[in-house]
Amino acid sequence: MLKCKAVWQKLAPLARDSSTLCRQNMKRTVLKCGCRPTLVPRAQMSSKIPGGENMAYYILVGGTFLGAGYYAYKTLSGDKRRYEERITEMSSRSSPLSGEQPMTFLQPELKEAEPSEAPAAEDSAADPLGPEPVAAEPVVAEPSATEPVAAEPLAAESPAAEAVAALPEIPAHAPYLLIGGGTASFAAARSIRARDPGARVLIVTEEPDLPYMRPPLSKELWFSDDPTATETLRFKQWNGKERSIYFQPPSFYVSPQDLPKVENGGVAVLTSKKVVHMDVRGNKVRLDDNTEISYDKCLIATGGIPRNMQVIERAGEEVRKKVTLFRRISDFKSLEKIAREVKSITIIGGGFLGSELACALGRKSNESGLEVVQMFPEKGNMGKVLPEYLSNWTTEKVKREGVNVITDALVKNVSFKDDRVEIKLKDGRMVTTDHIVAAVGLEPSVELAKSAGLEVDADFGGFRVNAELQARSNIWVAGDAACFYDIRLGRRRVEHHDHAVVSGRLAGENMTGANKPYWHQSMFWSDLGPDVGYEAIGIVDSSLPTVGVFAKATAKDTPRAATEISGTGIRSESETEAVASGVMPINPTVPLAPQQGDDYGKGVIFYLRDKVVVGIILWNVFNRMPIARKIIKDGEEHADLNEVAKLFNIHED
Repeated sequence: MLKCKAVWQKLAPLARDSSTLCRQNMKRTVLKCGCRPTLVPRAQMSSKIPGGENMAYYILVGGTFLGAGYYAYKTLSGDKRRYEERITEMSSRSSPLSGEQPMTFLQPELKEAEPSEAPAAEDSAADPLGPEPVAAEPVVAEPSATEPVAAEPLAAESPAAEAVAALPEIPAHAPYLLIGGGTASFAAARSIRARDPGARVLIVTEEPDLPYMRPPLSKELWFSDDPTATETLRFKQWNGKERSIYFQPPSFYVSPQDLPKVENGGVAVLTSKKVVHMDVRGNKVRLDDNTEISYDKCLIATGGIPRNMQVIERAGEEVRKKVTLFRRISDFKSLEKIAREVKSITIIGGGFLGSELACALGRKSNESGLEVVQMFPEKGNMGKVLPEYLSNWTTEKVKREGVNVITDALVKNVSFKDDRVEIKLKDGRMVTTDHIVAAVGLEPSVELAKSAGLEVDADFGGFRVNAELQARSNIWVAGDAACFYDIRLGRRRVEHHDHAVVSGRLAGENMTGANKPYWHQSMFWSDLGPDVGYEAIGIVDSSLPTVGVFAKATAKDTPRAATEISGTGIRSESETEAVASGVMPINPTVPLAPQQGDDYGKGVIFYLRDKVVVGIILWNVFNRMPIARKIIKDGEEHADLNEVAKLFNIHED
């Protein structure tokens, strides 16, 4: 039917032209004779051909019809030949033996996780970054048994094969370019896709891994009973639920090669690539392999690198081989393997990371006999954060985990002798160990500032940004590398998971035109195992005046119990301000200030500046962060902090 219609469409113009020509010739004949043509009697016999003067007309009409017929025949033959060639080409592309990729089709609807990835889908439900529509994913059309299979050489010569081979591995342009593959970058990607469902987002990361969360590297992964956890990177939260360290499985992402042509957009991750130069005028970046990528809008979420000690850097190659700067998945895998092979590990640093690793390795030492030493210049664990009495209590807790804690330790020299590392302190003490973990802080990654012409804050480090997290008109910064202005606490730079989540999310929204200011008070948390943990917000500096209100703890006042109640192991999930707006004290009991020697089971510590609360630590008190956030947001001076402590209900049974 379609063929007949096609033929008619080609012959109709010819028929119309012939009819027009006939009418024109008849008109000319009538005008020439000056009268109507006379009819010839039927019985008339003559050797003369009637109408001989119009012979040219009849020849023209006949020739036209003959030409039209020949044209129709050639057209139909050509169509049939091209149709057969197209069928052969399609069969060769769908053949599993041809070496080519089968034909793919993009689903218009959002794709759920496959049944085999059910645990990963459960992880996403508990993800602190919140739910996000998953990008449409190519679905392979399997060839049927009845389809013809083309030979290998024919498939290799097809135009489709040449087109696929010509696609570059790294796209030349990305509408949204995110530099860095950490929490802030992934949160921004989700936010961009939520506001712009067809967005094409490219994440460039130095690491070989897809975006993942860092907190479990120093917490839950060390307490896993699964011997394969180091490879699978799946762990049990304190509430017993299992999840992966990765935010999303590989099926969530599209390949960088396919990103420019996917119909519904998506998120692609370019791993093991580093951005070494930014051309902000040309809106493009250069990678370490000299590849260039242009962009419309760019996010810098480069995070930071672990700070090393000068005495270690000067010690020589032999010592540096025995030192771990803990930050990445590769560092976790390496240290876990070392902990099973050596007899002694020394952790230098008494902050969050150093104390968490000390407790984790100390717990392991009870089974393997590993000697774990922790040393730091402060008088107690987390001495720069906690008030002295709570720092001393924490130190005793770490010692009970099997760790040899050395306080007031200033490292003078590190040397290598007899295949071991000798650490000499300034007071003459000597520690000999097999391996060192340096946990002495983080340096923000601001290498791109020079080529990009971006400002780095002299006091806090990091890229200086405005209230909308912008460094320039089309460049945003989020996470550890951002130095932002806090409307309550002044200019700050925060190195915690919750800040990375919220700042990345806001930067992504602003990249799509939201123009929202960053007013969030981020929180952070630390767990010394499943039984002791705390959450903090604001400026928590032990040099500030503090007021602590404590109570006896119960069995439910532990990180393990808190996650069982909340259902999530990542306690940085951002609460809305509305949750805290109507909070009223439930228990009228007046809290008492702690006395030296008490068992600080649970409590609230207020940090003051000019008599105003600028920081709060909730010690073994969980799911109360909205209250603390509102207190800091209000910025009021309180005459009696015991009354304020009632809001946290620490005396409830």
